[in-house]
Amino acid sequence: MSSANSKLYFYPLWLRIWHAINAIGIILLIITGISMQWGVEDSFIEFKTAINIHNTSGIVLTVNYLFFFIGNIITRNIRFYLIKPKGFFKRLFKQAQYYAYGMFQGMQSPFPLSEKRKFNPLQKLAYVIVMYVFVPFVIISGFALLFPEMIIEQVYNLSGVLLTAVAHSIAGFFISIFLVIHLYVASVGKSPAENFKSIITGWHNVH
Repeated sequence: MSSANSKLYFYPLWLRIWHAINAIGIILLIITGISMQWGVEDSFIEFKTAINIHNTSGIVLTVNYLFFFIGNIITRNIRFYLIKPKGFFKRLFKQAQYYAYGMFQGMQSPFPLSEKRKFNPLQKLAYVIVMYVFVPFVIISGFALLFPEMIIEQVYNLSGVLLTAVAHSIAGFFISIFLVIHLYVASVGKSPAENFKSIITGWHNVH
């Protein structure tokens, strides 16, 4: 709820715990995933160690994702992710204009945060695609690689394991790009540290 000093309680404790575990886990997956791409001999982390950390992090993040998915439904946090189709692309374009040049010219945000709006249209679209498309795909393909007997042996005369590994890496790459953009957007505001502070305290200052 909104308080007298213009703050919104956007991040309850369960969401902050999920976010912390998710952040650490994704960073470990990215580092170990890149290391494994160098191969057994050139890996900057011992190959077997990288595999163990990668697999363990993946399992922990899978459980954590289920926690997020169920928590969203139980607490109604999922309402912030629901997209209203009518006029959505118009809203996307308006937000893109703001990010491209509006905020550098002192323009007010076209979609200020409120008790009913936690994300602007671009953020909402990005979060929906990442959290409900890419992350589930990475989880499924990751477990397929962990248990290769689940994978179709040949697809279009190519190794099913190879295709799964490539698709898993591509999806992971897009999640990595999202993480960089996410960190940049989180630094935009009255103070670069303000949004980072809100994910720790739970409270977001409204300007």
